[in-house]
Amino acid sequence: MVAVSKRVVVLDYGSGNLRSAERALARVGADVTVTADFDAAVEADGLVVPGVGAFAACMEGLKAVRGDQIIGRRLSGGRPVLGICVGMQILFEKGVEHGVHTEGCGEWPGTVERLDAPVLPHMGWNTVTAPEGSVLFRGLDGDARFYFVHSYGVRDWLLKAGDGFREPLVTWAEHGVPFVAAAENGPLSATQFHPEKSGDAGAALLHNWLSTV
Repeated sequence: MVAVSKRVVVLDYGSGNLRSAERALARVGADVTVTADFDAAVEADGLVVPGVGAFAACMEGLKAVRGDQIIGRRLSGGRPVLGICVGMQILFEKGVEHGVHTEGCGEWPGTVERLDAPVLPHMGWNTVTAPEGSVLFRGLDGDARFYFVHSYGVRDWLLKAGDGFREPLVTWAEHGVPFVAAAENGPLSATQFHPEKSGDAGAALLHNWLSTV
């Protein structure tokens, strides 16, 4: 019997390394489509939300294709979503850039803000500290390195009892200050780094995510 490839949509909303993500996902066995089509994005086995640039611009582009509604509808049905870089950041409640506060998708509590580091952007390879039970980092060594390009991130992430959010598995990294490098929360996963640019380690992570789709 021939195995059926998982159908994955890379959401095209005018931001992100779309073709790099497409190639990386195809490399690990996904049947990939790059599209802004609402129905295709909702109905795919897996959805990848990339993102580069400013938080506010990404949210504007996302809403223009009803991407926030796509994400919400998929998650309400338990259907996997993977955010990458700013595609991770917009999943939080808000972003603050140059004093401008922009509302995010609100799938997780937390604020995206400028990192407190002597050199920005944080650009290059870095290790991460993954929690026990992580699916994304399953089988990866603790010294595995991933490729980051960003100046903003979630620096503080403390869930309060009664917030209404299920507690996620949080992976941390450090550049000047600790920041959230990845998160896993049921069908919702995200990475601040670029797995599609992270060589074999990134391919292993995408393969692990694809196994949940």
